[in-house]
Amino acid sequence: MTTPPDPTPDAALGPAQLAWLSAIARQGSLSAAARELDLVPSALSYRLRRLEEALDVLLFDRRGGRARPTPACEELLRGGAELLQEWQALAQRVRRIATGWEAELTLAADAVICPRTLLDLCERFDALGAPTRLRLRSETLSGTLQALQAGRADLALGVQLELAGRGDVATATLGDVAFVFVVAPRHPLARAPQPLTPAQIRAHRIVAVADSGAGGGLSVGILPGQDVLTVPTMEMKLAAQLRGLGCGWLPQPLVQPHLDAGRLVACATTLPPRLSRVGYAWRQRAAGMGRALTWWLQQLGDERTRAALLRRRADAPDGLVD
Repeated sequence: MTTPPDPTPDAALGPAQLAWLSAIARQGSLSAAARELDLVPSALSYRLRRLEEALDVLLFDRRGGRARPTPACEELLRGGAELLQEWQALAQRVRRIATGWEAELTLAADAVICPRTLLDLCERFDALGAPTRLRLRSETLSGTLQALQAGRADLALGVQLELAGRGDVATATLGDVAFVFVVAPRHPLARAPQPLTPAQIRAHRIVAVADSGAGGGLSVGILPGQDVLTVPTMEMKLAAQLRGLGCGWLPQPLVQPHLDAGRLVACATTLPPRLSRVGYAWRQRAAGMGRALTWWLQQLGDERTRAALLRRRADAPDGLVD
């Protein structure tokens, strides 16, 4: 079996070919397009024929002395315009990445992190015009740190510091998050004598957020033998408790607006207060840090930014204040 020869440059589809296809479609004839491209008509006709043979597609209807793009050619030109933009953007990113920017930076954010503040920071980063693409991951409990340790994230926000090991993982403190035991007003525990005892709480279903870590084995606040409704996110846990589907501990900043509005009731308990110290973590690499990770760590060095990430609501309409 004979191997077909490699296509000649005239038959290869690339930016140059898309440019003269666009000229033919715009001018409506090969002779006019050839003048625009500073080519003789026969050379342009030859290139077009070679490209059609390589693609096995008729690109122009050349009857009547005109060159009308076929539906296949119109689709090629539409997609080609997008490809040209991607090629140009890729070339720009390559040039800028050579100056020390990462191609992509992945941030793993725990459920205690305020999404609005995180997006505020993403917006600030976007304003830099850096070539680094951001990717955000939502994690819970041990999954936040595991995403970093497994290489699925470059920066982990909201990690439980007691879980962080040593080695090449560096950590810093974000702050303390207080959790409040809350129920809906119509829930039986809202009318029970307080402080609530473990026996009283155990008799009612608790709503828990699933651990996104491998094995999903970490659980917080569940009493032995207690019925559990497990949900995938903190937002769904809040929604479930607002509906009266169960009781449970929620971050105080997250539930405070609902407590103020009477949609939830805070209950005193005989259990120890729940206060979680959380932080952020990143990998220390022998080759040093890229400019994108360096920028994010600089932002986290600001006390106001750290506080806003744990606030779960913005005190000002625009979120972070410069």
